[in-house]
Amino acid sequence: MKKKILIKIIVLLTLLTQNLIAEEKFLSLKKNKVNVRYGPSFDSEIKYIYKKLNLPVKQIDKKENFRRIVDLKNNSGWIHVSQLKKANSIIVLEDKILFKKPSNFSKPIAKLKEGRLLVIRKCENNWCNVTTNNLNIDYVGWVKADNVWGIY
Repeated sequence: MKKKILIKIIVLLTLLTQNLIAEEKFLSLKKNKVNVRYGPSFDSEIKYIYKKLNLPVKQIDKKENFRRIVDLKNNSGWIHVSQLKKANSIIVLEDKILFKKPSNFSKPIAKLKEGRLLVIRKCENNWCNVTTNNLNIDYVGWVKADNVWGIY
């Protein structure tokens, strides 16, 4: 009898742990203006407003059509799912070099300052092919995917 109860508890804890881990994922903002609310409802007051298309955020919880998110600066709140999309961007956490090819020996294209938002085209072997705009010039190249925020 005790064995059955113990097995049920272990199975339940395993399922709960897997569910919690599955909740966390990176998303990006779909619009240029996104309301972040205190609670998971349109009736909840607006806490603050993001004004940055493609800004990466981490989903830490969900309730119906709302997702609880946290950003790079640890601000958190609830956003309606219609304002979010699959992760497609990262923010560099330290100055980096944008390369023409996915290699440190490739031709450097630009220097990326800490905090720069990059839109991901694809990632492979710890390198991401990205695009970014600086002074109305679009840069496309490869960046090493370490010390970035927005992907695992």
